Amino acid sequence: MPDLVPAAGLNMAWIAGGAFAMGSDRHYAEERPSHQVSVKGFWMDEVAVTNAAFAAFVAATGYITVAERPLDPATYPGALPGMLMPGALVFRMTEGPVDTSDYRHWWAWTPGACWSHPEGPGSTLDGRQDHPVVHVAFEDAEAYAHWAGKALPTEAEWECAARGGLEGAEFAWGNEFTPAGVHLANTWQGPFPWRNFATDGFAATCPVRSYPPNGYGLFEMCGNTWEWTSDWFAARHDPLKPGCCAAEASRDPRQSSPIPRKVVKGGSFLCAPSYCRRYRPSARHAQMIDTGMSHIGFRCIWRDPTAA
Repeated sequence: MPDLVPAAGLNMAWIAGGAFAMGSDRHYAEERPSHQVSVKGFWMDEVAVTNAAFAAFVAATGYITVAERPLDPATYPGALPGMLMPGALVFRMTEGPVDTSDYRHWWAWTPGACWSHPEGPGSTLDGRQDHPVVHVAFEDAEAYAHWAGKALPTEAEWECAARGGLEGAEFAWGNEFTPAGVHLANTWQGPFPWRNFATDGFAATCPVRSYPPNGYGLFEMCGNTWEWTSDWFAARHDPLKPGCCAAEASRDPRQSSPIPRKVVKGGSFLCAPSYCRRYRPSARHAQMIDTGMSHIGFRCIWRDPTAA
């Protein structure tokens, strides 16, 4: 571990870096192929950025998140006027079984929803100051990181850190999901999206440090909230050149107004074996950079320029 510690890094853990097997050939197609990657050592936040930490950033800078800004009709052709109001996608549990191939059954565009009003107007952060901030778009996370003198991790850095030194393990803590029946991540228990038994103790986000840390001292690297990385999404682990080409390739052609997508990692409290078994270090998902949601947050890193 280097002697130089970032000024804002009192709650950061040193990740030594090195070579590791990234991805998986045993799970979802976008995780393939498993391949060797090397990263340099870096510091990473022990926990996801909390509501309290993000509130301090907003108070210091006056920053307005993407979810709080009016939408440009030119960017969203065909959208109804009511959909162009500031807001975010809020998870709504369904009343019964639904077709899980259509996320519109449980995601509702909610005007007024944002980081400080997670369920929409009238909701508050009372009792959730130590929960991960949500409804942050990619540029919101970048803005916070810049203010803190840090950065967002690459996908490889994030995955290396999440593995906690366990080469090839399925989860951040080993190969058994609930060893001795103990839940080690905040996920969904029950038939998604209409019944959550919450046997892990939480039906939505949980406070940071609710579960034991991984081998690198990082908390909730799997479950609770997805976390932004700085990499553009590709359908496989095929390398993309940085810049406009990678951004263009990341777009989903099925969308009427394709928005570039970044990689998010770690899964969330909405991940269930019956629907989204992505509470694993190798799991990855595409997220449009302009969209805040109930289950997406972030954490930062600091790259030591003296690290090997």
